[in-house]
Amino acid sequence: MEKIKVLVVDDSALIRSVMSKIINSQRDMETVATAPDPFVARDQIRKFSPDVITLDIEMPKMNGIEFLEKIMRLRPTPVVMVSTMTQQGTDVTFRALELGAVDFVTKPKLDISQGMIDYANEITDKIRAAYAARFRLTRLPPKPAAQQASVASEKVRKPMPTHSALGNRYAATEKLVLIGSSTGGTEAIRLILEQMPLDSPAILITQHMPAGFTKSFAERLNQVCKITVKEALHGEPVLPGHAYIAPGDRHLLLGRNGANYICQLSDSEPVNRHRPSVEVLFRSGQEISPRNIVGVMLTGMGKDGAQAMADMKKAGSYNICQDEASSVVFGMPREAIALGAADEVVALDQIAKRLLDHLSKIAGRSAVRV
Repeated sequence: MEKIKVLVVDDSALIRSVMSKIINSQRDMETVATAPDPFVARDQIRKFSPDVITLDIEMPKMNGIEFLEKIMRLRPTPVVMVSTMTQQGTDVTFRALELGAVDFVTKPKLDISQGMIDYANEITDKIRAAYAARFRLTRLPPKPAAQQASVASEKVRKPMPTHSALGNRYAATEKLVLIGSSTGGTEAIRLILEQMPLDSPAILITQHMPAGFTKSFAERLNQVCKITVKEALHGEPVLPGHAYIAPGDRHLLLGRNGANYICQLSDSEPVNRHRPSVEVLFRSGQEISPRNIVGVMLTGMGKDGAQAMADMKKAGSYNICQDEASSVVFGMPREAIALGAADEVVALDQIAKRLLDHLSKIAGRSAVRV
């Protein structure tokens, strides 16, 4: 069996050693080289032609973002970023994803044995996902700063949507969108949410992401979208014109409080090795109000959410899966499609339009145009 060739780039000799041992413990991958900085890494790339690179964000001589830009411009290679749990680290991580990194992990916690087992599973899964994405390295272009500023100023000029203001358009029919995604999902979610109008239905999103990153992810999206995007809070009402992101390391569920939808958060055990889990979100949709839901399955490795999406469809939801050509990793959508969960299989750039057209049709009014 041909092994996945991995180059580990980190200025810490200890981290390089730990990462190499984790990778070499797997039957399907090997560390072909390590590098303490991008200049050594450049030579190693030429020599070994790695299939996947793990890249530290903070390094001397040249930071990870600068090096990532050079990699993607000169020799596109799947990259998994290794990030610190700081505000600066989260901001730089999302910039890296915009530039073409497939995914990211946090720095390993070296003093917790169970934590190291979980970390080994996470990093090796993401290396496999990155390898699977090696033929799909084209990325959505980052939104220019000037355009971001324009959207931000528009949000200031326009009043934020409220339940009473939009009730006649969506609340009366109680339509909702539930989205699940993993590897490649951050940019896919951005593209969809950027197309959503102010009067869009409420959206609940589970993206596989560690604690400490989801709040920054939501804030970043909120700056470039017309709708309000926020990290979900336990018990808060679900409102039209809003998107709610599952917090890292907590499950997000759709709940009810009387006649109103609410967000519910849970610290229960991981499902399909994930917390938050798409399975948990879709299962709550099946139980609470399946006929009022459009389910969306985006790019991601594995099968999280596939069975619940199929069950949600049987209960009455309308489901859209991202197609293989536009997926970074066609794992979760493929599993859902195989179970008969999809009503439509659509390219990423058409998903927002299709779900809005469907919601408009069943609401008995003319289609919303994006």
